[in-house]
Amino acid sequence: MEHLNLLTARQAAQGIRDGLFSSEDLVQACSGQIQAREPTIQAWTYFDPNHALLQARRADEWRAAGKPLGLLHGVPVGVKDIIDTGDMPTEDGTPLHAGRAPWHDAKVVELLRVAGAIVMGKTVTTELATYSPGKTRNPHNPEHTPGGSSSGSAAAVAAGMVPLALGTQTNGSLIRPAAYCGVFGFKPSRGMVSRQGILRQSERLDQVGWLARSVEDLALLGEVLSAYDADEPGMVPRTSVPMLRACEEEPPLPPKLALVKTPWWPQLDADAREGFGELVDHLSAHVGEFELPESTAKALDWHLTIMEADLAASYEADYERGADKMSASLRAQLERGRAITAFDYLRALARIPVVSEALDEVFDRYDAILTPAVAGAAPHGLESTGSPLFCTLWTFCGMPAINLPLLHAGNGLPVGVQLVGRVGDDARLLRTARWLVAAVA
Repeated sequence: MEHLNLLTARQAAQGIRDGLFSSEDLVQACSGQIQAREPTIQAWTYFDPNHALLQARRADEWRAAGKPLGLLHGVPVGVKDIIDTGDMPTEDGTPLHAGRAPWHDAKVVELLRVAGAIVMGKTVTTELATYSPGKTRNPHNPEHTPGGSSSGSAAAVAAGMVPLALGTQTNGSLIRPAAYCGVFGFKPSRGMVSRQGILRQSERLDQVGWLARSVEDLALLGEVLSAYDADEPGMVPRTSVPMLRACEEEPPLPPKLALVKTPWWPQLDADAREGFGELVDHLSAHVGEFELPESTAKALDWHLTIMEADLAASYEADYERGADKMSASLRAQLERGRAITAFDYLRALARIPVVSEALDEVFDRYDAILTPAVAGAAPHGLESTGSPLFCTLWTFCGMPAINLPLLHAGNGLPVGVQLVGRVGDDARLLRTARWLVAAVA
């Protein structure tokens, strides 16, 4: 019972369903881990153990009454502090929003509750989900960054505080901390999950994601969160996707992976390059190298144009009333964004479908793209959250991406491996990821 906090979400849900332990037992175990490690890790901006236990007791009463159970009944989940929760503050990592208390849950939080999940609290985000770090430290070595902006969510899962946590990504804000903290992270296709009730940075680039302890857990949470939301302009009507079932199926043929080094390969640390080389050698029968088309060459510049212009528009009111309370890095981003012309912005937007179409041809021959998630292990120091360089292209195109914690640097810190799939082919990507984990086990 003392190690309940280390269960995967699927194990936890099944154990509660089978009566092996209660949601209260599980929440107490997670709360104990939070209280033990939080002074060092600082993954939470809001955590009330009594409120968490109250939710757990209600979940146990529901089960005892013989009522139907959701997929995550009684399972604790952390929620990034830019995602609205109607029963606890959402302060967006900035003093400008201190004390903000939404009246309603974000759509994804509503779906969590319908599935029976316990919202444990709010995890630390960087300032307005940009680059200025929050207080969180890497659980593997607190002298190193956990990444950002979903820093608290990644650290909470890695430190055994919760089996699942929600994050977001506009550049590399989910995959990068997943890689640095050594957990599984999934950014689904743009339009797969509702963004209603979440701090909006960029209408075109923002995507919701989550962190977990297994590929199966990523798929399980994907089933819960991919429900259609008519109020979300980025979604289209469709039936629910059986992600977990698809993930657990054996591929009809051994997957083929396209090794995409990207132009930024020379920036890989020596440890990461060596580890990646060993991984590719191990999978040599299933890997072929694919060179990015010419049309992707300026994707990072176009992404930056869109992101900074959108940030300037989204945070205009905050900038006007409180620029002096913002970090220098955020002010610089907003000031650059305010100077971007409409022509440059619209030209960058127009490149998204062009680049996406050019990349689509890789999936005529391969099941997924194999590429680094980060340049190496989490950098030493807490002044930066690291570079999103190896995530930007896939975010720009809205492609689904998964971090797999398969490698380690010489100093023992995790190094992530990234799989990227065709837009809308999320279930197949999860299945390929599960196959890859098994292939290198």
